[in-house]
Amino acid sequence: MEMSQGQLLIKRAITVKSVVTPLWKEEAQKELQEQVNRLDRQMQQLDTQGQRAIAEIQKQSVQPPGPEVTRQIENVKGQVNEGKSKMLEQKNQLLQQLSQVQVLEIDQEVSQGQIDSFFTIQPGDNLVEKMQVEILLRDGVVEEIRGSV
Repeated sequence: MEMSQGQLLIKRAITVKSVVTPLWKEEAQKELQEQVNRLDRQMQQLDTQGQRAIAEIQKQSVQPPGPEVTRQIENVKGQVNEGKSKMLEQKNQLLQQLSQVQVLEIDQEVSQGQIDSFFTIQPGDNLVEKMQVEILLRDGVVEEIRGSV
């Protein structure tokens, strides 16, 4: 990109929006459901790992278990519960997003995030206008670029 004297190259964040279509809803719901399923599997693995760790501690300890063994077991249980609690929180957020996607209207616009872009500015340009750019997608294809490119 060739720039003349008196121009400046600036980075801006561009908002990316998508038009809700049946395909978009289907893909969004599928992705969210896959994330929920992944979290469910991770919680099961965490449970299994915790049970194995407790069984190993019990196997290596004398009977009846002393206070140190009991502390170790409680520590493992606490770590498992803390991990599961965090995962349940994530799962609840995903389920909320899933229910929000289900009620979106067809042709409604939803924000998908932001991407960075560079542009040149020179004396006389309206900086505010040049910073306010959006890209609108329909099923992944650019439908419209809004604002001053």
